[in-house]
Amino acid sequence: MSPVAGVSAPLLGESKAATPPASVPGAVFNVATSIVGAGIMSIPAIMKVLGVVPAFAMILVVAVLAELSVDFLMRFTHSGETMTYAGVMREAFGSAGALAAQVCVIITNVGGLILYLIIIGDVLSGKQNGGEVHLGILQQWFGIHWWNSREFALLFTLVFVMLPLVLYKRVESLKYSSAVSTLLAVAFVGICCGLAITALVQGKTQTPRLFPRLDYQTSFFDLFTAVPVVVTAFTFHFNVHPIGFELAKASQMTTAVRLALLLCAVIYLAIGLFGYMLFGDSTQSDILINFDQNAGSAIGSFLNSLVRVSYALHIMLVFPLLNFSLRANIDEVLFPKKPMLATDNKRFMILTLVLLVFSYLAAIAIPDIWYFFQFLGSSSAVCLAFIFPGSIVLRDVHGISTRRDKIIALVMIILAVVTSVLAISTNIFNAFSSKS
Repeated sequence: MSPVAGVSAPLLGESKAATPPASVPGAVFNVATSIVGAGIMSIPAIMKVLGVVPAFAMILVVAVLAELSVDFLMRFTHSGETMTYAGVMREAFGSAGALAAQVCVIITNVGGLILYLIIIGDVLSGKQNGGEVHLGILQQWFGIHWWNSREFALLFTLVFVMLPLVLYKRVESLKYSSAVSTLLAVAFVGICCGLAITALVQGKTQTPRLFPRLDYQTSFFDLFTAVPVVVTAFTFHFNVHPIGFELAKASQMTTAVRLALLLCAVIYLAIGLFGYMLFGDSTQSDILINFDQNAGSAIGSFLNSLVRVSYALHIMLVFPLLNFSLRANIDEVLFPKKPMLATDNKRFMILTLVLLVFSYLAAIAIPDIWYFFQFLGSSSAVCLAFIFPGSIVLRDVHGISTRRDKIIALVMIILAVVTSVLAISTNIFNAFSSKS
């Protein structure tokens, strides 16, 4: 039995001989969907914190490092005898390494599922931020009723939209929903860009800051709190193996990852700039909340609603893809000696339902996505994206690392550790300072 049952297609009870290999376009859509999940919502807030120039630079640097780390990960995977992330860690660091990878995947993906539901709740049923109240689209359309409350709207979405999709047992089965999801994300960015350009022509946009503003409210160290948000927005490594091993050739995954990262970087840069231009310093950590504002015309109000609906649908379609590796890793940690997950329908259903219920309850209890992003990006996400792949290269159990590889890996680890420590320290300091 492989180290992480269920993380790749063959471990879900379907052999490659029984099913045709996945296509490169399908892999591109699945990778892009894994990346452009909830992260896009906080990119405009990154622009507000850092300014346009540093934010652009950070997005591009993290995208390049993500591509390098995936290349490291897949090279060592194909040099060994494993088909999973945890398996690569096991070969490099033993059972402790495999467990560390599994725990980080679980933490990151559980956090991701909760983030998705928080965003869907914000869109459908609104949010109260201090004394500021933002209505959801259901409340704007139909008024405030019990059936469009956050609790009921999320429950309906889980049962009738997400549950049918999470019951698929093969990643390739989601290629069409992933394609629709990616197109919805592109449509979301396109509409935002159109709104920003229209506002720019009308002189209604706010001039974005090119560089951060350091004053009594924002210190130099506060800027590092934006780094984990960008890291989380580019963390998709938990789905590299299940997507990659459904392709016919290993080189196809490299192509798919590069195309997906390029597409997602362009999407992030566009939504960050135009979203920040639209709302300036009033930009929320979840920019969808900003679109409840009165647009001044029927067309403008329609576009505002379309923006929120399109991205809520995108998030709903991303949810099952993230659920794949999460469910498999939890099963392997809890039931390491049980048969493959897909062969036990009872265990499969129970685990699926437990994850949905837990994500639902957490999304109801947690109000804001910004702090969730910082927590994930400073802990499990940065380990999966940079620290673990870099450590595998430095360990070099297969003797395939070049001098250049080791230098890049070392720099990657140092940058990840330093920025995460600074972000965590700053958040802790700010938390205590606000209480005092």
